[in-house]
Amino acid sequence: MTARSARWGALAAFGLTASLALTGCAGAASDDSESGGTASGEGFPVTFEHLYGETTIESTPERVATWGWGATDAVLALGVVPVAIPSDDFGGGDDRIAPWVEEALDELGGDEPVILDNSGDELPIEELLAADPDVLIASYSGLTEEQYDTITGAGIPVVAPAEALWSTPWRDVITDTGKALGREDDADALLADLDSQIADAAAAHPEFAGTSIAYIDDDVDTMYMYLPADARVEVLEDLGFVTPESVTALDNGESTFYATVSYENLDKIDAEVIFTQAEEQATLDEFLSSDRGQLIPAVKKGAVAAAVGVEEEDSVSPTALTLPWSLPSLVDKLAAATAVAKG
Repeated sequence: MTARSARWGALAAFGLTASLALTGCAGAASDDSESGGTASGEGFPVTFEHLYGETTIESTPERVATWGWGATDAVLALGVVPVAIPSDDFGGGDDRIAPWVEEALDELGGDEPVILDNSGDELPIEELLAADPDVLIASYSGLTEEQYDTITGAGIPVVAPAEALWSTPWRDVITDTGKALGREDDADALLADLDSQIADAAAAHPEFAGTSIAYIDDDVDTMYMYLPADARVEVLEDLGFVTPESVTALDNGESTFYATVSYENLDKIDAEVIFTQAEEQATLDEFLSSDRGQLIPAVKKGAVAAAVGVEEEDSVSPTALTLPWSLPSLVDKLAAATAVAKG
């Protein structure tokens, strides 16, 4: 599976809500953000149970590193500048930093984090260790047990995925990060704000409730279909959409968050609305008009919402920073597609 398919999204123009959410949570950091440290938190030690056992963080970490998706955004939204973060090699531009992350770093100030090469499957452990972190937060990631053992063997506690790789709910990434930083109250407040934004959007569009949806990606001659365990599908369901049995029945167990669908089975993706994405409008248009695309009932009807462009694709996966950006655009596109589906 390509890195593009693992992380992309529907980005709206950079919004005031994102800035307000960041500013509201950043205030608690005060001078701590200058050196990448956190404010003094109470309640330590804290313990996490996860795929590879148990991790205890004995005291407030001063130097925080992140890996995977969402942890960087959560750390920044809670007012802390990490000492090391993964590169964003799809939507991050020449500096390999996502625009919402770059904005947050500018807002908080302090030293620029080390950019850990995320272009392949290997976590660059030597680069990570050179950044001298007190903790690695990798709640939503593909962190392997070998990588975990190497990092913890070097004396660095690691917050690993709780149950399966690339399947931690996006809200849990935020709460885990708050717990690891000693900022649980701030994390709760941040989540309450984000949940309020989603609830307001759902209330404004009652037509979403109970409407079936499938999230697909036609990528390099392979059709990916995202499952309810994927955070992007979770947001659609939070808005009121439902995943139909026709989608879950195509889950072949190859991944925790996606299934590949052969072209002869595309007509079985029987959802009222399709959400998809493409790097360019021409690519999207080609798929929608293609023989393979027309096999999908909702595509044939024109009930399709899509994220177009690398920044839109990159930000649809919800995080503490991307959700306020992507939600307005996402909702508008879903409303138009739902109107077609029910028309």
